[in-house]
Amino acid sequence: MEDYTPLLEQILKQEQELQFSAFSNQTAIQVGSAILARAQSMDKQITVDIRKNGTVLFHAKMDENGPGNDRWITRKINVVNHFGHSSYYMNVLYKSWNTTIQDNAFVDPMEYAAEGGCFPLLIRGAGAVGTISVSGLSGEEDHEMIVAVLEQIIKPQAS
Repeated sequence: MEDYTPLLEQILKQEQELQFSAFSNQTAIQVGSAILARAQSMDKQITVDIRKNGTVLFHAKMDENGPGNDRWITRKINVVNHFGHSSYYMNVLYKSWNTTIQDNAFVDPMEYAAEGGCFPLLIRGAGAVGTISVSGLSGEEDHEMIVAVLEQIIKPQAS
């Protein structure tokens, strides 16, 4: 059986480190635009969604994305809001238990998707206040798209 412990620890570390000191509407535009720019530079087609306290602050869809991507984002957001961790963390956690979120947590698969691509919007001292989501790639790639941009934006602020 595969050992998922190192990957789970890595994702938890990302959640601990990738926290904002403050997050405004302008920050949402900066983060969302940076994610889109990264996707364009990699020739990837994605949808990006950033929400704070349930309000959509940024939503953009590249040409090859449609309503299906919005449904994926909603299902991944539900996972983050319910469990308090990134949707990729929950995906890997359930794999490590050799089960699924639907079988273990008894949630509706039409409403919840434990697949990478939704990261909690975390503010130091306040906790989770929203979500940053990407859809259009594999779950792991969606997650990495978010994390790579957050590392560029947040880590310089911490220095």
